[in-house]
Amino acid sequence: MNKKQALPWDNPRFRNWVAVARACHVMGQTLARQLQPLDIKPPHLDILINLYRTPGISQQDLADKLLVGRSNLSMLLPQMEKRGLLIRRGDPQDRRVLRLELTEEGVSLTEEAIAIQSALIDRTMKTATVEECNLVGGVMTRMIRELTSSGDVTPVAEQGENLEDQDR
Repeated sequence: MNKKQALPWDNPRFRNWVAVARACHVMGQTLARQLQPLDIKPPHLDILINLYRTPGISQQDLADKLLVGRSNLSMLLPQMEKRGLLIRRGDPQDRRVLRLELTEEGVSLTEEAIAIQSALIDRTMKTATVEECNLVGGVMTRMIRELTSSGDVTPVAEQGENLEDQDR
């Protein structure tokens, strides 16, 4: 490395990005710990919340929404189905499509998990004013747009999650 070249950690953008990444990592660890009594992990919660919000979603659409391959889901969904949290049904119009829905037990567990996640988000975000939260949300939305503009990844907003319109 050239001695005249600035080191990345001397750049405020780098330092702030590291802070965002660390906050995300710590938040994920904390959420995982708090979900343990429910015997689910954050990837399970992602699936449950999406099925809660979009009953009957196809397995492919769920994979697209979560930005994962169908193979990633094919490991988790049978476990969750065996546990009685969801059911997979064939689509009457297209036999190749599997539709996913929560069972009553799945709905109940999802509502418990949402309460845990919401309390954690409230606890974390209360360290900032509403204006600061809106600023962070706006910046993150612009970052998502920048990173997804190449077309390599489907932007979250195109998946029915209009981040700018959500309550912050």
